[in-house]
Amino acid sequence: MAIKIIIKRTVSEDKEKYLTPLLKQLRALANNQPGYISGETLKRVDNPSDYLVISTWQSVEDWNRWFLSNERIGVQNKIDIILGKKTEYEVYSY
Repeated sequence: MAIKIIIKRTVSEDKEKYLTPLLKQLRALANNQPGYISGETLKRVDNPSDYLVISTWQSVEDWNRWFLSNERIGVQNKIDIILGKKTEYEVYSY
């Protein structure tokens, strides 16, 4: 069963230039993972510091494999350092 991953981040304007390349890197890496279907990054219109990432995976097992991968963790750690807090994930099924 396909699942959706929801990631919300608040990014100050001065940190945005550091975050954007890392988000693109994560997307490029995820794109090559088994079970990855799609992803999008949205920026809130009325509060541009709020970002929403939605990714779709074929199964929770595929997501977990990616989530626990050293590739993802390495990039994610850089993101968390820039933001000053751990990223939180929400997993939804259809």
